[in-house]
Amino acid sequence: MTKTLYITAHPHDERASYSMAAGKAFIESYKEAHPDDEVIHLDLYRENIPQIDADVFSGWGKLQSGSGFEQLSEHEKAKVGRLNELSEQFIAGDKYVFVTPLWNFSFPPVMKAYFDAVAVAGKTFKYTEQGPIGLLTDKKALHIQARGGYYSEGQAAELEMGHRYISIMMQFFGVPEFEGLFIEGHNAEPDKAEEIKRNAIARAKELGRTF
Repeated sequence: MTKTLYITAHPHDERASYSMAAGKAFIESYKEAHPDDEVIHLDLYRENIPQIDADVFSGWGKLQSGSGFEQLSEHEKAKVGRLNELSEQFIAGDKYVFVTPLWNFSFPPVMKAYFDAVAVAGKTFKYTEQGPIGLLTDKKALHIQARGGYYSEGQAAELEMGHRYISIMMQFFGVPEFEGLFIEGHNAEPDKAEEIKRNAIARAKELGRTF
């Protein structure tokens, strides 16, 4: 059975968010076209995503020095254990769908925390004499991103760091197929906002059937 992780990073739902509206259209279409697939929704604003802090470094250090998991403090156990759960879930997935807005040229900080949780040497990549090599070579991924302005071309394209970051991480993990679905311009041209949204939803539904 194919396992798809539907990973959203927005505090609002589809009624207030263009990215979430397109994401909902996509995942509903995807489920209809792939009824046998397992879809797991990770709402990063509601998930426990530990940040890599002093407790995590301390816990990792103890484990690397030979201490057993039970010898960690309660805080270390909770955070290190949860990070391990997230990374194991990620590598068990076959397809990834990331849904984010473009905030301050990037994405909400919960998405960065999630990538920090799943970027684990020996799981999603490994170090070799020739440099790091990605280990997720049988996966595919999609990024659905809403941008209030236009960032697909021109000078603003150089400022976009959200999709660019996820693209780099997918390459780092060895994911061979990665594409983007962008909804842009609705703030720059508010008179066209509804048309932009309708077109994005239509494209999302079509992509859901073929992804």
